[in-house]
Amino acid sequence: MHIARAIPIIRIFSEEKAREFYVDFLGFTVEWEHRFGDNFPLYAQVRRSDLVLHLSEHHGDAKPGSTIFVQTRDIDAFHAELHAKDYRYGKPSVETLPWGKVQETIDPFGNRITSVFVKRRSGEKGLGGVIAETRDSRVEKQS
Repeated sequence: MHIARAIPIIRIFSEEKAREFYVDFLGFTVEWEHRFGDNFPLYAQVRRSDLVLHLSEHHGDAKPGSTIFVQTRDIDAFHAELHAKDYRYGKPSVETLPWGKVQETIDPFGNRITSVFVKRRSGEKGLGGVIAETRDSRVEKQS
């Protein structure tokens, strides 16, 4: 059995504000859009690198105020990129915690995107992330 990665659905209320935030500020690209007809809510897929999100104006698809936990390889470069854009509605900062660095960005609809770089212990390789224990060995899970 194979379980594929999850795609979070993010509730939005304004296509214009969503594009300004996700495309212009965060640097996502729109891969596709869907509406059932003229004057219907938007449902769209956006992508940046390996992160795929669905943005939905549909009432029952998701609740505003959700949090997405995103692993990143270079949180300082991501922070510098966002800071250089001088986005009027958000100035995220990077917080250094004992286990890694965190940058929280809040969209215009109250959803939080928590970008994280997790420190590795000596000898561990790869992107900051989750280490899972198995009966036979340690396995690194990548997104």
